[in-house]
Amino acid sequence: MVNIYQVDAFTNKRFKGNPAAVCVLNSFPDSETMLDMAKEMNLSETAFVIRDNEEFVLRWFTPTFEIDLCGHATLGTAHVLWTEGFWEKDKPIIFNTASGKLIINLVNGLIEMDFPSRDYSEISEIPSLLIEGLGGVKPIFTGKSMNNYLIQVATEQEIREIQIDISKLLQCDMHGVIVTAKGEKEYDFVSRFFAPEGGVPEDPVTGSAHCTLANFWYDRLNKTIFRAYQLSQRGGEINLELVGDRVLLRGKAVTVFRGELVEEL
Repeated sequence: MVNIYQVDAFTNKRFKGNPAAVCVLNSFPDSETMLDMAKEMNLSETAFVIRDNEEFVLRWFTPTFEIDLCGHATLGTAHVLWTEGFWEKDKPIIFNTASGKLIINLVNGLIEMDFPSRDYSEISEIPSLLIEGLGGVKPIFTGKSMNNYLIQVATEQEIREIQIDISKLLQCDMHGVIVTAKGEKEYDFVSRFFAPEGGVPEDPVTGSAHCTLANFWYDRLNKTIFRAYQLSQRGGEINLELVGDRVLLRGKAVTVFRGELVEEL
């Protein structure tokens, strides 16, 4: 039997945060089958997890391809393993992934994920189609982190008002683009993330993007502990802490529904 769950991550309210599908398996099917399942679930990411003795192996798929790191689907998977009785709540979860070993703990009611941080570099020019695809935003910083563009704008409101043109974003050679600004009230910074190439026009709450944003805002705010908010329509809150070359991402999750695949994989 293949148990399938849909979980809203980085929130404690259903229909908020970032939805992820979590498939708990005895063994992995072939990659094509997992991609077909991700297409069927039609969420930004579907996680597939198997137990390997006292650890787990975790993989993530968008509706288009397999990716090497996903924050919200990892949080959702840990939530499922603990709440559905696949793992003891007082024991950390160790995931072996394409991005190395990820250790997950419960800390003061929050799921804490120990992720690798991601460096960024400033660049002087970005494609004009990228700016047009973001509705003509006015960058005060432009950079890259891995295959993502990173853009800082002056105000939170500019991020809220972005209306994307997917056709133009798809012409840019990138996985996605992070747009961020300093927070104006209770949050240190805010952001949005767009990745149409991966079949995700806008990701509601993006843990992996915050592995870059932790370094970016450390350089500007000179602090290592942050409270962040992703300004998508669904919205989601992330607490994060930069510790050397690691980022501790903390959040909550809620199960929306449970199901099972009709036929064995």
